[in-house]
Amino acid sequence: MPLNKSKSIDGEMLINGSWVGGDDRTDVVNPYEGSKVGTVPVVSRKQITDAIESARDAAERTSLSAYERYELLSIAANRLEERVDEVAEIITSEQGKPITEARTEADRSVQTLRLSAEEAKRQFGEYVPMDPQKGMSRDHCFTQPEPMGVVAGITPFNFPVMLMAHKVGPALAAGNAFVGKPATSTPLSALVLFECLDAAVEEVDAPDGLVNVVTGSGSVVGEEIVNHGAIDSISFTGSTEVGKYLANNSGMTDVTLELGGNDPTIMWSDTDIERAAAEIVQGACSNAGQVCNSVERVIVDEKIENEALAALSEAASQLNIGDPFDEETDVSAMVTDEEFSGTVKLYEETVEQGATVEYGGRYGGDLGDRVFEPTVLGGVTAEMPAASEETFGPLIPVIAVSNFDKALAEANNTEYGLEAGLFTQDIDRAKRAADTIDAGGVNINTVSGFRTDHMPYGGFKDSGKGKEGIKYAVEHFSRTKLVGFHDGMNS
Repeated sequence: MPLNKSKSIDGEMLINGSWVGGDDRTDVVNPYEGSKVGTVPVVSRKQITDAIESARDAAERTSLSAYERYELLSIAANRLEERVDEVAEIITSEQGKPITEARTEADRSVQTLRLSAEEAKRQFGEYVPMDPQKGMSRDHCFTQPEPMGVVAGITPFNFPVMLMAHKVGPALAAGNAFVGKPATSTPLSALVLFECLDAAVEEVDAPDGLVNVVTGSGSVVGEEIVNHGAIDSISFTGSTEVGKYLANNSGMTDVTLELGGNDPTIMWSDTDIERAAAEIVQGACSNAGQVCNSVERVIVDEKIENEALAALSEAASQLNIGDPFDEETDVSAMVTDEEFSGTVKLYEETVEQGATVEYGGRYGGDLGDRVFEPTVLGGVTAEMPAASEETFGPLIPVIAVSNFDKALAEANNTEYGLEAGLFTQDIDRAKRAADTIDAGGVNINTVSGFRTDHMPYGGFKDSGKGKEGIKYAVEHFSRTKLVGFHDGMNS
């Protein structure tokens, strides 16, 4: 059943077990049509404080067993699964990604909750013998994991449900309470996730306040979260600028930062060029390029430069541009005017500096106000803006190098270090890349954008700190206590 676009979706905030509004509301806008999708409250500072303090109270009162946490997350996953079509349509309406991609995101969000539920039952300590140290007796000591307390999760616009699921699922699995803040431009689909979680909290008789969500100004919420002493861990996905602010101002509060990227994918001469080109174009243009680990630089062996440019151009020409609700659409509108104008600026400056447009180059006008055509750029050098800066749009800059050493050096020629890809059939090259590229993940024979929801995911350098991926996030949202049993004092 198609979304009734004439009906506005008016979301509310979940604070201490109640769905509440605010003194003001803000509109959520369809990026492709420019029409109003719905509204959400603008949270006040007092409401943020109330959400944090209710989470603290719930964290102190909750006594859910591992099985009950598994049950809670399983119930939420089942409820979300019943609403995946609705969620996908809301994602497409508020974020602009094609409906086929939105369905994938909705389905992966369900899987993420289920993986989190299973991980709730897998928190183990270990036996730690004391007698390896000289003079110590064979006392019995072991470790046990405990929740951090209150986790705050702040998410961006590009995967509004899935990225929130990656924070709240592991946080609850580890036994924490949670306060969520979705992106201002795409909050409505995340609110459905919290409706499912709220219902699950009630069904397992967990305390009110275990799960909270607020909407509105990111800067206001971020400031309160940083300054309130009841937050034990902050999990943020977004820009490097904001991530550094959180890191520099959070004091002793634990932080996980999933930030920007300038992700390279190397296409070497011993690979299937057409297959690699098809994957690279998809990896660069999925969600209109608005993905932090999308292919942002293509590094090719100069021996195959012309062939690679032709194959990339052919693959780009196969993508359909248009209404995101059309089942055939591959690329549609970017989420905001700011994101669109940023891509236009990078593109124009790169062409002005000598890059050649091998395919594409159109934007706006008849395509749509925020639509940028998939664009392949040749003759790109490392200093050009489309290569040196993070590109959050469907640009495919191609850099040719004379040998594999230079390819690896170019891959590392960035302040970021999120993910990287390499297409080659040479095992020695693959191993060298894995050992040499300074990134959180190196993917052989696929693109930098590869991600499954249970794998460790997180970058180096300005791409952040900490790892997501269910098992790794659960560990991050836990603290380790040592318990020791020593000889008694009774004779």
